[in-house]
Amino acid sequence: MKQRRRIYYSAAQRAEIWDRWQRGESMSSIGRGFERESSSIFSVLSPSGGIRPPDRKRSGRALSLADREEISRGLVAGRSLRAIAVQLGRAPSTISREVGRNGGADQYRATPSDQAAWDRTLRPKRCKLACHPGLRRTVSRKLRRKWSPEQIAGWLKHSFPDEDQHRVAHETIYKSLYIQARGVLKKELLGHLRAKRTIRRSRHASLKQDGLGQIKDAVSISERPASVEDRAAPGHWEGDLISGGRGSHVVTLVERQ
Repeated sequence: MKQRRRIYYSAAQRAEIWDRWQRGESMSSIGRGFERESSSIFSVLSPSGGIRPPDRKRSGRALSLADREEISRGLVAGRSLRAIAVQLGRAPSTISREVGRNGGADQYRATPSDQAAWDRTLRPKRCKLACHPGLRRTVSRKLRRKWSPEQIAGWLKHSFPDEDQHRVAHETIYKSLYIQARGVLKKELLGHLRAKRTIRRSRHASLKQDGLGQIKDAVSISERPASVEDRAAPGHWEGDLISGGRGSHVVTLVERQ
């Protein structure tokens, strides 16, 4: 069996994918823009449930790579942690923790320590539903009753106007449903939403943007020839589509003669 080659996207390409997804384009349309299959676009969108993750930024108070290089050079030169802290304008305890968590004075290296610090910031913060079990149970019950996240958020706001711990935004509910890594709301609750989707779609999404559901080169009924109106010549047909319940459809064809 031939193994499929894994497709990688650069940071700029991923940003473009998210931009186009938020504008309402389909995965097929985005894939055609990159000359890739829609499945490769799905692999970019699905880990976060179709919800664009926020851009990561370093805190201005965190140690930078340049700071860590100064620490590394200072350790090699045999300077004390306190002297290094004074040079960087940092507290000695900050330098001590930095060196201690990255192998100690003998094994400390700037680049691996900086990458390790960046990786540690990936730890997800607990959302409101994770911190308040009672609120989580209330939201779960409402979802099982086919309430939409917007309805739940509105009801909570009306029922508990002065109790912030009993209220939650509808986007938080959506994120907890579509981003299962949060481990808050069970995936089975997705089946109670009115839109049966595995990932979140943009509110701008429409099949019409891809040309689906439209007749190409359609001619308006007002532009049909005059010979059709008098019904003198055979061969002019008029069709219509009638849609019923449970996926039933009937096509009607009438000759205008």
